[in-house]
Amino acid sequence: MQKFKGIIFDFNGTLYWDSPLHKQAWREYSKILRGTMFTDEEMVKHMFGRTNELIIKYLIGRQPSPEMVEKYGDEKEELYRQMCLKDKEKFHLAKGAPEFLDYLKENHIPMTIATMSDKKNVDFYVNHFHIDKWFDMDKVVYSDGKIPGKPAPDIYIIAAQKLGLKPEECIVVEDALSGITAAKDAGIGKIIAICSEEPPELYKNIPAVTGIIKDFYEFDRTLFEKV
Repeated sequence: MQKFKGIIFDFNGTLYWDSPLHKQAWREYSKILRGTMFTDEEMVKHMFGRTNELIIKYLIGRQPSPEMVEKYGDEKEELYRQMCLKDKEKFHLAKGAPEFLDYLKENHIPMTIATMSDKKNVDFYVNHFHIDKWFDMDKVVYSDGKIPGKPAPDIYIIAAQKLGLKPEECIVVEDALSGITAAKDAGIGKIIAICSEEPPELYKNIPAVTGIIKDFYEFDRTLFEKV
């Protein structure tokens, strides 16, 4: 069995199961921007894994200015963060994630996050989930307005570089189809889908997915080449 040297996590819907909150925030903000909520079909095509710029462009039907992207994006993300804080029962890392992250850190396995969340949301996760006790925040890759959104492979290529590894030496954990495509096109060695919202059957038909887990207790730790 091939061994891998590092791991890259998507965050939203992977380490933190917040997909329903992101959906609801965009539904409500879509109504503010254009008078109608996002449909489920629209969200799959135009929201999941995309940058705020692309989502806003779709909603308003034209290329937004950088100022509009910042303003609208901030308003939507503030709405989302308020929802997170109100959802006290689910406001925690995914099942098994803290224990798995402890294992990775104890065994000196390189790890980082590649998320299309912006800096304000990343800081929000640091403040509430204390993810900086596991991750070197200088190596975390997030949406800075310059990195193309998933399904473009850039974010995973950059994340592997931050770990000092080749993409094929890394495992990626993802939940979104756009993220899986991004990891595949980045040349990631192994892609594991986590069923935070979708059933396992969805991922079984995707050739790029070579592992499916329901939580991080199910992650096969023997995949790593220990330092």
